[in-house]
Amino acid sequence: MTKPSSKTRRGSSAPTEQRPASLQASLQTGTDLLALRAQLSRAEKAARRAPTPPPAPRPARPTPINPQREIELAGIATDDFSLSRAHARLRDAVYDGRYHVCPHAIGHARAEGFLEHDIMNVLLSGRVRAVYPDDQRWLVCGAFEACGISLPLHVVVQHYRDGHVDIVTAFVPKHPYHIISRARLAVMLRYDDERIRVRTAQAGNRVGYRSKGKWKKSA
Repeated sequence: MTKPSSKTRRGSSAPTEQRPASLQASLQTGTDLLALRAQLSRAEKAARRAPTPPPAPRPARPTPINPQREIELAGIATDDFSLSRAHARLRDAVYDGRYHVCPHAIGHARAEGFLEHDIMNVLLSGRVRAVYPDDQRWLVCGAFEACGISLPLHVVVQHYRDGHVDIVTAFVPKHPYHIISRARLAVMLRYDDERIRVRTAQAGNRVGYRSKGKWKKSA
């Protein structure tokens, strides 16, 4: 018997076995799942690397006003329009020299350690904090320097229709951000009479005890 030639064995190719359609579909599905898992993994890593956004700020709740404080602030304008208008009129009066310093303001300046130019600096660099429409007065808040220390200074100004202003009083407040009421302002200006020169008090209790004496006006 003759052996088949090597050429015939090399040239002849055996038929390839074809994979069933169900197997190909399952392989394709597995590849898609792997790709999906890889995408999810990359997305999770990117989310972990991203900075955490700050929490949204909570809306500030307005602080309730004491009913007694509401009564004290009755008849006082503190809106931006009234304050800006009063501030513009005040600066025009000061720049034009249409102002007068009352004796009450001078007396406070001598007693509390500030000068007239400190009052003028407050009128120019300070801000109008309150408008008293019924009294035609403004409350100007600022500061002055004494011995290298900045101290608050409040100035009460009375304005007139012709553009002139009177510097009624000036004082160092105990509470710098507190707006004085109309009643308190009236008490402060009770001694705004030029005829009153001094105030005397009766002899009180011993040192360390609150005095029971009352103020007396003397000419």
